Amino acid sequence: MVDAHQTFVIVGGGLAGAKAAETLRSEGFTGRVILICDERDHPYERPPLSKGFLTGSQERDSVFVHEPAWYAQADIELHLGQPATHLDRDAKAVTLGDGTRIHYDRLLLATGAEPRRLDIPGTGLVGVHHLRRLAHAERLKGVLTSLGRDNGQLVIAGAGWIGLEVAAAARGYGAEVTIVEPEPTPLHSVLGPELGALFADLHSEHGVRFHFGARLSAITGQDGVVLAALTDDGEEHPCHSVLAAIGAAPRTALAEAAGLEVVDRASGGGIAVDAALRTSDPDIFATGDAASAPLAFLDGTPARGALPPGARLRVEHWANALNGGPAAARAMLGQDVSYDRVPYFFSDQYDVGLEYSGYAPPGSYDQVLIRGDVGKRQFIAFWLSDARLLAGMNVNVWDVTGPIQQLIRSGAQPDPGALADPSVPLTSLLP
Repeated sequence: MVDAHQTFVIVGGGLAGAKAAETLRSEGFTGRVILICDERDHPYERPPLSKGFLTGSQERDSVFVHEPAWYAQADIELHLGQPATHLDRDAKAVTLGDGTRIHYDRLLLATGAEPRRLDIPGTGLVGVHHLRRLAHAERLKGVLTSLGRDNGQLVIAGAGWIGLEVAAAARGYGAEVTIVEPEPTPLHSVLGPELGALFADLHSEHGVRFHFGARLSAITGQDGVVLAALTDDGEEHPCHSVLAAIGAAPRTALAEAAGLEVVDRASGGGIAVDAALRTSDPDIFATGDAASAPLAFLDGTPARGALPPGARLRVEHWANALNGGPAAARAMLGQDVSYDRVPYFFSDQYDVGLEYSGYAPPGSYDQVLIRGDVGKRQFIAFWLSDARLLAGMNVNVWDVTGPIQQLIRSGAQPDPGALADPSVPLTSLLP
């Protein structure tokens, strides 16, 4: 039975918000828990939207964090299809789109991110898509099916994770795909040129065309429907659909309007939080894609040097929502929390599965070391600086994420020969 002595409100109905609500109950909180979501669907996980659900290997119901009945069973009050439009910190109240005003004792902002929009002519044409929400994925799945059936053309702006995963899904349906990317390789800002080239080769082998060193400058159409995508170097790509996959921006408007500290866009954006995921207001917390947090394991590393002094890091991936939601819930309950997870993400493209741990943007490392066979696409890549491991990516090699993260966190400087030798257990290299 709920005891109304305290009310904890969560704004954001994604994985982070749902896991925070779950954790409040599992940790014994008996007050009111109110979960506010601007989507009409129950909280769901986003990775399947560009992976299994989009390819057709997962059913729609598989994406949801909990069964719909779970929320009532756990006494979680759901406000679906209701955006939070105003935050009054003095009154400790959140106003919803329908005018409902909800008091809180503690508040969690898990507002997530939204896809960046193309700022070019033609984005209002039928056939221009983004991918962030379940409704987007459902629509895009139908588009890819039609393109594959009719030998249609898809142009993707951006060769990041979403762009590449959608390209793989589109080729699976038989659609023709062209990716336009301003950098010289896919995933350049994440993996650097050394490993980015691997993904260019992978997708080229599956029939994807790349146009590097360019950006979309306009989308043309007829009778309101897409006909072609133009690039700033004068090329024209005839197509039936365009996907904008140029990144995501944290949803900070509610926090900014309420006067909470936010990080500027040049430093990654997001709501500024401390190690306990507490914002500049002691009764308001933030987590997931919207939050920018200090990560102590980066201190003293060249990767930290790639950030402005004192900077926090915003991590947009699934694992951050999965782990950050429970951590924020425990902090809201007054528990001692220091959130310092090693960033982790995974991707599936064709017959390649991978996991990446750490943080090593271009310029922060001086060596990329390979353990295994790149040609067979069965290997682990390590990014190092002065022999210290900053990040590791296992490609079609499994059950190694734990030791890779331990090596990163330890600040170890393993012998390069042993690190590259598949016969040497990674656990033996821990200090």
